[in-house]
Amino acid sequence: MNTARKRYGDTVFRCLTLLMALSIFALVALIGIELFEGSGKSMHKFGWHFLVSSVWDPIAEEYGALPFIFGTLVSSAIALIIAVPISIATAVYLTELAPRVVSQLLTMFIELLAAVPSVILGLWGVFVMVPWLRDHLFPWLQNHLGFLPLFQGPIYGVSMFAGGIIVAIMIIPIITSVSREILQSVPKLQREAAYALGATRWEVTRISVLSYAKKGLFGAVILGLGRALGETMAVTMVIGNSPQIVKSLFAPGYTLSSVIANEFNEATGSLYPSALFEMGLVLLGVTVLVNALAQLLLTTFAGPNVKPQN
Repeated sequence: MNTARKRYGDTVFRCLTLLMALSIFALVALIGIELFEGSGKSMHKFGWHFLVSSVWDPIAEEYGALPFIFGTLVSSAIALIIAVPISIATAVYLTELAPRVVSQLLTMFIELLAAVPSVILGLWGVFVMVPWLRDHLFPWLQNHLGFLPLFQGPIYGVSMFAGGIIVAIMIIPIITSVSREILQSVPKLQREAAYALGATRWEVTRISVLSYAKKGLFGAVILGLGRALGETMAVTMVIGNSPQIVKSLFAPGYTLSSVIANEFNEATGSLYPSALFEMGLVLLGVTVLVNALAQLLLTTFAGPNVKPQN
């Protein structure tokens, strides 16, 4: 009797946990379905042309997502260029070089940075970062690198570059934390073997640690990219919100998430909201794809670590 009750309890527990797990998939699916249904009119009128058109004119009911896709990709690329070296270098220091007390202290501050709301970072960006960029960094870049199209044109402060910097600040804790866990999972045998062969600390870190963990580190970068693609409030406050495609990083830009946040409340008629729904559908698809790739890479990396070491 007791055995039957235990089996019944195990069955109920398994079914409940399975239901909870499936509810996550159902939630994502429902969001996707809602976005797909909401974007029906836009997809019917514009088709694939919506993704390659650069016209965004609500008055004439002409909508194209290309400036927003461009702004999302450029700001995310800037964020990765800034954040990846800082994050991986920080993770290497925390796992390989820092004393235990220093490592714990820095880890605490990294977690605190991750907990700062994006709107707070946006306010800091508007009142502190943007004026400093406009008065100091951007003029310096223009004076020294003005021969490149990326650093030409008028300086407004709010810009694609500013949006990329604020996103970089937001994804540094994510990439650092995941990279730190990945580096800590590298077997000690890897390090000991390199030291036994007479390798220096830098050689051990480069050959035995970073080389072993490269797939996992790439997965951490992709996770950071997933966050960068979907960031809204902080980017909206510093990027300038102008639907244009220009070469200069000093020019204002726009992202998929920013246009949804800015214009959904004022969207009138039926086609305007539908176009914004399609923006959300594109953003959801890109984000899910990026995060799925990251999870695949992290799983691939973790596979050899669960095997017994000879």
